[in-house]
Amino acid sequence: MTLNDTWIILTASLVALCCVIPGCFLVLRKMGMFGDAISHAVLPGLVIAYLISGSRSGSILLIGAAATGLVVTFLIETIQKKMRIQSDAAIGITYTFLFAVGVILVSLFTGQTDLDQECVLYGDITLVPFDLITVGGLTDIPRQVWIASVLLILLLGMLFSGYRGLYITTFDPGYATAVGISVAFWHYLLMGMVSLATVVSFESVGAIMVIALLVGPAATAALFAKRLPVMLILASIFGIIACFSGYWVAVWLNASIAGAIALMIGVIFGFSLGIRALIPSLNRR
Repeated sequence: MTLNDTWIILTASLVALCCVIPGCFLVLRKMGMFGDAISHAVLPGLVIAYLISGSRSGSILLIGAAATGLVVTFLIETIQKKMRIQSDAAIGITYTFLFAVGVILVSLFTGQTDLDQECVLYGDITLVPFDLITVGGLTDIPRQVWIASVLLILLLGMLFSGYRGLYITTFDPGYATAVGISVAFWHYLLMGMVSLATVVSFESVGAIMVIALLVGPAATAALFAKRLPVMLILASIFGIIACFSGYWVAVWLNASIAGAIALMIGVIFGFSLGIRALIPSLNRR
């Protein structure tokens, strides 16, 4: 395995860990489609932030993605509650509209920028080893590795500091309201975490892979875990295994790395379902 292979797998694994943290809460809250919605709907925010800053990196993109993610959440909640439309319909209407707006913006400005639809959907993780920077005396480290590492630390900090609020509002929102915990605040915080995890993936792995990483490893871990900490650990392991195996499948088939990783997430989930079926004791939870 070459150094370039290592950087690519490491970047994918860091992105997987970033997605697993909010992804577990999305699965437990039965909001897996929210991850799909936000990962598509933040595109207009990314494009606008890119046009303002002239760069695909930096805090402006993060702010644009997080802000758009919160707007998406607000729109879905408003359509669902005020208009009395079902949750799945509200999600579908909102994210397809905003994603279409984002695609149109990308198309309009493709001639002036190096941002295109293929980059958004599939990313280009193969270029990660060639975009090197120096930080804190450490040289020749890929920029995406630094960005994903910082985001992972940020998300872990948000998880540990807000664990109680996220836990209670996920498993018993009625009790949370009764004891004075703001369910809406923790809901929007979670959506902000999803938005931040999404924006990091766009340049390197694209929207397809982030959707798979937000839901797949968490859903697989939910087949075996009885406690949230165990679920987070198992989901992280499944995500890393999918990144490692998916990369080598892509090399073997000369195919898309993001697509192969998403494929392996599905394979791991299917294999896990088979294990559940063969071992009846796992079903008694």
